This record gives sequence, C-alpha cells and structure tokens, in this order.
Amino acid sequence: MNRRRRLWLAAGLAALLAVIVVLAAIVAGSSRTSSGPSPSSAPSSVATGGTPTSTPSATQTPAPPAAVPAPPTIPELPASPMNILVIGSDSRANAREQNNQTITTGESSDQRSDCLMLIHVPADRHKIYGISILRDNWVDIPGYGASKINASLEVGGTPLVVRTVESLLGTHIDHTVMLDFNGFKTLTDGLGGIDVNVTMPFTASFETHHSFSAGINHLDGQAALEFVRERYSFVDGDYQRVRNQHTFLQALLTKLRSGIQTPAGVLGLVNFAANYLTVDQGFDPASVAILAYGLRTVDPGASVFFTLPTAGTGTSPDGQSIVIPDYAGIGEVAAALRDGTLPEYAAAHGY
Repeated sequence: MNRRRRLWLAAGLAALLAVIVVLAAIVAGSSRTSSGPSPSSAPSSVATGGTPTSTPSATQTPAPPAAVPAPPTIPELPASPMNILVIGSDSRANAREQNNQTITTGESSDQRSDCLMLIHVPADRHKIYGISILRDNWVDIPGYGASKINASLEVGGTPLVVRTVESLLGTHIDHTVMLDFNGFKTLTDGLGGIDVNVTMPFTASFETHHSFSAGINHLDGQAALEFVRERYSFVDGDYQRVRNQHTFLQALLTKLRSGIQTPAGVLGLVNFAANYLTVDQGFDPASVAILAYGLRTVDPGASVFFTLPTAGTGTSPDGQSIVIPDYAGIGEVAAALRDGTLPEYAAAHGY
C-alpha cells in the first residue's frame, strides 16, 4: 500500500478516534499530510488548427497564470462539551447494512456491541475521557426489558443503543460512531500498524492465536483485533480486555495527533473512512472533519479512560453469565457528566 493511500486511510480513522476516535479514523506515522495535487501554473500548449505548439507566436498573448486556490479551512469546534458513543460491532458481515435493516424493518440482526465506550470531550479540549461499558452489564433496555447491554444493538440498532446508554447514565449523546471487525482491521492496516505497550503478555484464544509479549508490540490489523477482543486468556476476563482497549486507543491517539494539525490533513480523507464507519444522520463528513480538527489540542497522554463501575458478576434469570451494574457508582459518574466535574471524579478514583 503506497504512502498516500495510507494517509487517506489514516485521516479517516483519525476522525473516528478523535470522536473517540477514533477512533477514528487513522493517520500515517509521519507528520506530513497529503494536500492533494498541485495546480498547474499555465497551459502547456496552445492548440492551433488541431496541432499543439510548444510556444506562443509573437502575436499571441501568454495566458495568465492559473489562480492558486486558497488553502482549505475548517470552522472551529464550538467551545461546549460533547458526548460521542463509540460502538464496536461484532458483525462478521456489514454492520452498517445490518443496522439499517434493523432500523427500517424492526427485525433483529446478527450483531452485538463487542465494545461500547462513551467519549466525553470537555469544552476546553485539553484531554478526552473514555468511559467503557462492559458488554455483559445486565440493564433495562427501553421497550425491550432486562438483558445484556450489548443486545440493544441486535434488537434495535444504534438508536436503541443510544437510548439505553442515555437512560443508564442520565446524559445526552450527541453523536454515534460504529465500526465492525473488517473496518477495524482495514483501517489499522492502512496506518501501517500500531505500536502497543503490552503490560500483560498472552496468547489469543481465537483465529490466528497471536502471541503478545511484554513490552512494545507492533500490531497489524488482525493482531490488533485479537488484542482488543481477547478475554478468555485473563483471570478477570472482560475487565482486562477493556484495559487493553484503553491501551490500544491511547497508542492510536498518539499516532493520530500529527495528522489533524492542519485542515489539509483532515479534509479529503474523512470521506474514505465513511466507507467503514456507521455514524448518526446528523454526523456528516463536514461535522466529522470539524470535530477531528478541533481535537488537535488534545493531549493523548493526559486523556483518561476508565470502566463504568460494576458490582461483580452473576447469573441472569435465564442462566446467562452477566455483569451486575454498580448503580451507586454509576450515579457518581452520571453526576460528574452532568455537572462537568469528570476531572475531579477521575482524580478522586485514581484514574
């Protein structure tokens, strides 16, 4: 894959991960960005009687140089907080098509949310906060009843996921971004891979059974997918998986940062990511570009990721293994979101 192709893949994912992400969309591992073809300064020939000539005659007036287009601009993101819900679908098919089918017909689809994270972007945009919601949380899904939260995508598509999370956290979600397995792998490969610091070595229990050693590992799309999905290799299962997702996102955000410093590094690349991302109706490419560019001031190293509080594991009435929500702890997170005090909440809990 050539460098320009990587840059296109990259900036698209940067928009997602800047939304996360976001994650995301993706930036190549260099600070250079593609600004598109340069304009020609003048015609190379003049046609006379169907035969091109290389120089004008003495009676001809040379054509004036073509105007150089103004550099692209992107409006500044309004100085107000924003919540973006990032959904990782476990679809082996096409998550967008399945989602549209569910929304249109009301029929369930063969996909659930393998990853669910609320990204809170404060008004000052110095850092972002990522709040992971474990997929097996046993919650009330509006209009459906008690179930694992990941089932909301299956039975009602992204609108029902949004309603469920809004109900759980008592907060408004401004935008949604969904990415499926194939999109995740393609976008990561477009970046040329990601260097991730593995703190707990393991061997994946599925697909290629990739082995992750302690320290820095360079991950291509397939290895990255196994890294963020694995849970059976860990004593605490999904809890470590979410920590690995946080590790991956911080590594990715660090690599993305250089690609969203200029409008030229964002514009023209977001449309490519649109082939892989499912976003809400109001989140068009222009809106994604504004958000991605607005997050150029975010410090990935200062950003905070944590898991929504739980009260352990248990068994549902129908025999499923579930995670029990800690509603008192969730109430504290909800209050921090409502009151704009997430920094104080995070500091008090050691995040």
